[in-house]
Amino acid sequence: MLAQRVVIKTRKGDIWGIIGSKPPHILTEEERKKLQEPKDMYIDVGATSADEVKALGIRPGDPIIPICPFTPLGTGKTYMAKALDDRLGCALFIDVIKKLVREKHPNTVFGVGTVQEEVGLRGAQTSSWIVEPDVGLTMEIGIAGDVPNVKKEEVQEKLGKGPVIVIRDASMVPNLRLRDLVVTTADELKIPYQFELLEGGGTDSGAIHLHRQGVPNLVIGVPTRHIHSHAGIFHREDYDHAVKLVTAVVKRLDEETVTSLTE
Repeated sequence: MLAQRVVIKTRKGDIWGIIGSKPPHILTEEERKKLQEPKDMYIDVGATSADEVKALGIRPGDPIIPICPFTPLGTGKTYMAKALDDRLGCALFIDVIKKLVREKHPNTVFGVGTVQEEVGLRGAQTSSWIVEPDVGLTMEIGIAGDVPNVKKEEVQEKLGKGPVIVIRDASMVPNLRLRDLVVTTADELKIPYQFELLEGGGTDSGAIHLHRQGVPNLVIGVPTRHIHSHAGIFHREDYDHAVKLVTAVVKRLDEETVTSLTE
């Protein structure tokens, strides 16, 4: 977090700042050995008094956003941006719906950009009551392990090797027949894919699959590096393959198939 530029969204408009802490030159030897904790950090907006801060319109509870513009990287196939968890998921369902509008399929499809997933799956709970889904596909990111200091047995995902099918996360064990349908669809269309097990994190599926009598659910994601930091990186081919896979699966979810998921 230190030295990262941020923007504070105030009622008077955007205010720019930088995250700071006690200068290293005046730290004790013991303090130098410790990581700075968020409680010891502040955002410097260039003000010289409390009155100036008040005049800027800053109030407790104003959202604070890291500054990281969407940037194509040197490979031409990878991109860097903020909040890919879960802006990638939102982009996925938008592109899937754009494709489905032009094709014949048996479903009414809802794309929901939920809020507050990280603090209790709250948007997934309320939106499930509005949508009343027969099947839920959660569009997510995956945790890419193709970086230094990550062991193969910890994370198997790699950029450029296809979208991720999550076989379990901390919030849900997926419907196995739905999982099989997705895998079969990918195999038949020769779409590359990867499996993942997420023991340390949950997704909106955790709330959706518990709605009413239960909703068959599965998480499909795009492998992403550096999630939950100010900038993430993903591979365009993984994204495109995810769009193709989800579009094909939705087209196969007719009434008979959906009924068979829970028979």
